[in-house]
Formats: sequence, C-alpha cells, structure tokens
Amino acid sequence: MKLVPLGDRVVIKAIMAEETTKSGIVLPGQDKEKPSQAEVVAVGPGGVVDGKEVEMQVKAGDKIIYSKYSGTEVNLEDEKYIIVRQSDILAIIE
Repeated sequence: MKLVPLGDRVVIKAIMAEETTKSGIVLPGQDKEKPSQAEVVAVGPGGVVDGKEVEMQVKAGDKIIYSKYSGTEVNLEDEKYIIVRQSDILAIIE
C-alpha cells in the first residue's frame, strides 16, 4: 500500500532523536520531546486550497522541520507516518 496525499498535504516520516548527546550524556525517555524533524515521503499536487493557489515547495526526500503538534499520525504496514499541511512545515534542511 502507498499513501497519496491530496491538495496541499504532505506525508512525512519523523526522524527519531538520538538517545545520547554528543558529549555522551544519556537522555531519559520521559524528557524527550516529540521530534520536529522529518523526511518527506510523498507530496500532494497543490492547486487551489481555501480559495488560494498553492504551489508545493517540498519534494519527496527533503528533510524538514515541522510544527511539533501538527498533523495526523497514520500507521501503515508497521510504519508510522504523519500527514501535515504544507503550511505546517517550517523549513527545509539543506
């Protein structure tokens, strides 16, 4: 199966945060924040959304930063994906 987003929606897969810092400090599980970095898996076609023309600025394979509490989580074939609107994407990591 495959997720095909509609309109200005984007399917992303979260990049999990490391459990230790660069200096070797181990982070306890309860102190971890929800990850805000992800990789784009699929992109919708854009088009007219809410009366405005939307041009998609991300593409599959891009690494992005997104709003922490946005989107809808979906489990598909034992993988966890998040579907967000393009406006919830804050930046592309280059």
